[in-house]
Amino acid sequence: MVRTAAEDRLLSEVLRTFQNTPNPRLLEIVEAAVRHLHAFVDETKLTHDEWMMGIDFLTKVGKFSDPTRQEFILLSDVMGVSSRVETVSYAGAPGSTEATVLGPFYIPGSPKKQNGDSVIINDDGTPRLRVSGVVRSLDGTPIPGATVDVWQTATNAMYPVQDESQDPNNLRGYFTTDANGRYEFITTRPVAYPVPVDGPAGAFLKATGRHPMRAAHIHLIVAAPGCYPVTTHIFDAESDYLDSDAVFGVRDSLIKKFEKLPDGSYTVNFDITLTPSK
Repeated sequence: MVRTAAEDRLLSEVLRTFQNTPNPRLLEIVEAAVRHLHAFVDETKLTHDEWMMGIDFLTKVGKFSDPTRQEFILLSDVMGVSSRVETVSYAGAPGSTEATVLGPFYIPGSPKKQNGDSVIINDDGTPRLRVSGVVRSLDGTPIPGATVDVWQTATNAMYPVQDESQDPNNLRGYFTTDANGRYEFITTRPVAYPVPVDGPAGAFLKATGRHPMRAAHIHLIVAAPGCYPVTTHIFDAESDYLDSDAVFGVRDSLIKKFEKLPDGSYTVNFDITLTPSK
C-alpha cells in the first residue's frame, strides 16, 4: 500500500527518535516493530474505536497474568508467534531434535528423579506409559549427564499449577542421562486438552471461531554441557488435533506411536539429538 507524504514523514520522524539507542540489537527490534505497526495500521485502515479495542484487550491480557499463568505467552501461542520464535531462534542444526513451544504453564524446579522413576503422584488408575530414549550428539555419540526436564497435564486435562487438587509436583520430573546417554521415566498416557479459555486469549479464540484443543503430548526440555538445549514435545500418534493443534506446536518428527503391552500399559522410545554449541 502506498503511503502519503504525510504518513511517510510521520514514520521517519518516529524512527529518528530512536537513533540514539545505545544497544544496536534493541534499535533493530524497535525500528522493525514501529515499521510493521505503521504498516498494519495502513493495511487495515484501523479506526480509533478498533485501536482502543486493541488497547483494552492487551490491558486485559496483562491484568489476567500472574506468576503461574502468563496470558501473554498463551496469546502468543494461539497466534503461532511462539512456534515461529522457536523455529527462528533454535540453534539446532539439521538432524537435531525439533523444537516446539514452551507453553504458559512451565514451572522451573521439577523434582530430581532417578532414571526409571515414576512422575505420578496423584494416581487415578490411568494406564502407565514408560518413556525412554538416548540423548545423542549430532554425530551419534551418546551424551552422559544430559538433563531431561519433563512435565504434562493430568487426565483431567489440567497441569498441577492449574489444579489445587493435584500435588504441585505431580507429573513433573528432572532426570539425568546415564553413562550411555539413556533416560527413562514412568508417567501416564497424555490426553488432549484445551488451552485455558477463561481469559482474554480464550475470548480471542471464540471470537475467531477456533477450537482451543491441544494434541496429547509430553513436554521436555533437554540440555547438556557444550550443546544447544531444546524445548520439545512427544506427541501421541493416536491423538486427535494433530492437524489442528491450537498453538501450532506439532512437528511430524515428534509424533510417536505408543505401543501397548500385554499388561495394558504403554511404552514409547524417544531419542533426542542435540547440536554442539562449540
